[in-house]
Amino acid sequence: MPSRRRQAKKPARASLRRDAKAIYRAALDSVRAGVVVPKFIAIEKTARGERIRCGNRRFPLQRGGRLIVVGAGKASSHMASAAERILGRRISGGAVVTQTGYAAACRRVEVLEASHPIPDAAGVRAARKIGEWVDGAGAEDLIVCLISGGGSALLPAPAEGVTLRDKRATTDALLKAGAPIDSLTCVRKHLSRFKGGRLAARAAPARLLTLAISDVVGDPFDVIASGPTSGDPTTFADAAGELKRYGVWVSAPPRVRRHLERGIAGEIPDTPGPEDPIFARVHNQITANNGTALQAAREAARALGYRPVVLTRRMQGEAREIGKFLAGVAGGVRADGTPARPPACLLIGGETTVTVEGKGLGGRCQELALSFIDNLEYENNICLLAAGTDGKDGPTPAAGAIVDDKSLQLVQKQGIDLRSFLRDNDSHRYFGDYGELISTGPTGTNVMDLVVVIAR
Repeated sequence: MPSRRRQAKKPARASLRRDAKAIYRAALDSVRAGVVVPKFIAIEKTARGERIRCGNRRFPLQRGGRLIVVGAGKASSHMASAAERILGRRISGGAVVTQTGYAAACRRVEVLEASHPIPDAAGVRAARKIGEWVDGAGAEDLIVCLISGGGSALLPAPAEGVTLRDKRATTDALLKAGAPIDSLTCVRKHLSRFKGGRLAARAAPARLLTLAISDVVGDPFDVIASGPTSGDPTTFADAAGELKRYGVWVSAPPRVRRHLERGIAGEIPDTPGPEDPIFARVHNQITANNGTALQAAREAARALGYRPVVLTRRMQGEAREIGKFLAGVAGGVRADGTPARPPACLLIGGETTVTVEGKGLGGRCQELALSFIDNLEYENNICLLAAGTDGKDGPTPAAGAIVDDKSLQLVQKQGIDLRSFLRDNDSHRYFGDYGELISTGPTGTNVMDLVVVIAR
């Protein structure tokens, strides 16, 4: 009878899928709000009273002062719940806004829900409530601000004279014109009462501690949730320039053009720049990012007996092109042992895009996985899992999808035309009918997407 050790080395499709899911779960668990927030804040007692420690920074809780918690993003209520477990009755109150269906229960912080990715009236009301807490803070108060991916859409506070419909129309026009996220963020900051450091300006003279779960490549604080507590390096002139660059200045709502023109003329103050004195009382801290998740995935893969290789945490580009590229890389592992000899686990983090040309239903992770099958040349012992960390892939209820050589065999056996699904951007229907979707529900975090490729 073969030994258990020898049996464990036998490749099996079921074990590949099981291992890929275990690696993904380990990555996801490492960046949950309840795990990361306690690593960055704690209560310390001194002879002079209590203070909050965040890294090497200390924030004394002043006598007579309040501890206020505010925030926005898909993970904000989970972050607030974790903060409550640490700070307890010291919290005087506050409010956070999260995506509808993503709320975690809190006792001292009000949890509000709004629409994402399209801002709605509920988001405007939530922004007004959060604004009341921020505007009412004094010099003895400490505000803890909790932000994560989705915070920009969930905290819509149009600048004076601009409507939510104006902002939507402007954003939609830029998206259709192919404007990148940096251009969108620049314009959004200059049409808002909170973005681009304006929340920090409104909070002054209170002290401000911001904890962020990053969903942005490179973790630039001024881009996460459009940087409500970070100095803005862009100006009104830059925002107008972006509209002109992408050919939407003339068609932009008149109120938007007028607001930007007034800002350029100096009639209204610009967003506070990075050197503004108000940021001397602000501390911004990243608590988790895609790198955190990849490190946990690497450790999990090694524990399962794989040679882990992190290819990048800056994955960007068209989803189907990334899928094609990874099919080639996986084939290289099986054919010549590069970039690692089997059993290997390749780990990739970041966020792709999908140019929607069809009328189907899909998400960037599902389209990546479908393209991977379409370009896979080697049938033996290869598996790919691609999924978002927020529990949602595009407009679908799934987080992503998982495929292996069995998926390729099914396509070949049944004569499925994968190209037709790709042309129609209909990856969700393909996986619903023929494959396996990854479904997690709301995760309480958001650090972009993860891709796990196993080759044995």
